[in-house]
Amino acid sequence: MAIIDDDEFEPLPPRRPLLRRKRVLIPLGIIVAVILAFLLLRTPDTDRDAMIAKYSGPAGAFVAGPAGQRIHYRDQGQRGGPAIILVHGANASLHTWEPLVERLGPDYRVVTLDLPGHGLTGATPDTDYSAEGMMAAVDVVAAKLGLDHFILGGNSMGGWIAWRYALAHPDRVDALLLLDASGMPLRKGEKRPPSNVGFRVLEYPFGRWLATRITPRMLVEESLRGSIERQEIVDDAMIDRYWELLRFPGNREATVMRTKMDREPAVAARVGEIKAPTLILFGDKDRVINPSAAQTFHERIAGSEVVIEKGIGHLPMEEAPDQTAAAIADFLKRRLVPRPAGPETN
Repeated sequence: MAIIDDDEFEPLPPRRPLLRRKRVLIPLGIIVAVILAFLLLRTPDTDRDAMIAKYSGPAGAFVAGPAGQRIHYRDQGQRGGPAIILVHGANASLHTWEPLVERLGPDYRVVTLDLPGHGLTGATPDTDYSAEGMMAAVDVVAAKLGLDHFILGGNSMGGWIAWRYALAHPDRVDALLLLDASGMPLRKGEKRPPSNVGFRVLEYPFGRWLATRITPRMLVEESLRGSIERQEIVDDAMIDRYWELLRFPGNREATVMRTKMDREPAVAARVGEIKAPTLILFGDKDRVINPSAAQTFHERIAGSEVVIEKGIGHLPMEEAPDQTAAAIADFLKRRLVPRPAGPETN
């Protein structure tokens, strides 16, 4: 039998310190990598003055409001015609209405504005991005232009603001135009629409935190393309406009604040109180709001009319401007009851 002398073998070195180092170094490396990626991907705000110079245009103007707002707006079209105020949707700007301004302008005075937390208006000192805060911006612009009554239209969130305004100020709204408007509950058995990647990111706390710091251009492009059906309308200039204006100082923070805001869904039960002639226009390929919402609006607003545009997504005024403008003009020609014109105010 072989006899083994224990003195011939050295003990194995302990492994615990090495394991401990790995347990510390690996997470530390991950943290460092995340920090570096964050610093590389971080997208700063755009420059306020540069954006105003680039996107305001000769028709652009600003008006100060009582809560410290500085609302960007445009007053275009036929000054002596019936006035239309158009309100854009979430993360958009007044530019979304330019195709309709061009087509309706010969017969109507068309006023557009950047809502608080959007476009060149940017953040407002009172940080009121509720329906009341948005409606106050409409009032500021209307007061500046001397408009005590007008046709009011809105797309998406802007449609929600428009019908809320019609409820709050029925005597001021001559007619109501709801283009893929939000605010109606899902119908029985319905599921939420797929929406777009930008809105989906904002559903999560970490996504909301990132949204104020990292805003890749490709994410904005994907969100825009996910909202529309006619992809051919998207070009580099359009993507840049959405991307740069989203990063206008204060707009990203306002976007996050709106996602946590109470949208007051119970108010939808009151939409039947609206008496103004109402046109409900939806694209049948809308992936942000179920097109069936048009039927819900129609059932609740007596005397309303519905137009469904085939092969159109969430932005009918940009995807099918000729068709959309024609539908609006036809509706207003038949349903608008003229009021005596007041003195013109510049």
